[in-house]
Amino acid sequence: MDKREEYAIVIYYLPGGDPTKNIKEPVVYTVGRDYFTLLLLTLKPGVTVNLFEELYIGNKQRDKVRSILKRLSFDELPEIAKANLEKAIKDLIAKNEKKFVEFFNNAGPLNIRLHTLELLPDIGKVTVQKIIEERQKKPFESFKDIEGRVKGIKNIRDIIYERIIRELSGKEKIKLFTI
Repeated sequence: MDKREEYAIVIYYLPGGDPTKNIKEPVVYTVGRDYFTLLLLTLKPGVTVNLFEELYIGNKQRDKVRSILKRLSFDELPEIAKANLEKAIKDLIAKNEKKFVEFFNNAGPLNIRLHTLELLPDIGKVTVQKIIEERQKKPFESFKDIEGRVKGIKNIRDIIYERIIRELSGKEKIKLFTI
């Protein structure tokens, strides 16, 4: 399966360009909607964008984006973009709750000693066992359902957010939510 971003969320817009990167045309720092890919984009002439606006970046005709300059590492983001990244990712997690609930319903073992769910912050073997027991009774339907049925799990949005940030900042070898 070809994993490519079709849409990206604006986390920082510099209408005058980015002098730190020697770019004189308007640039936009974005995070991908599906795989949280960090990208630097240029805009078509005369186009402006708003913070947290969703932009089409796929292979078809783009209405606002001229080009994708490059994929960025977490460390390449300006501090303002990093600050806005948290809101953007948490909004994406909330909008895609079903996708993340499915992750909890379908995640399996990585090997004989380690379960995929153990890669999430603050989730150990005992909690994984509770999750498996509960999802065998009935698949989870929402974050609230998971939090209500599995003792020891609080605020799944924050757990997922923390994992995504760890992946983006290069602290994790195994990618669960990013590419």
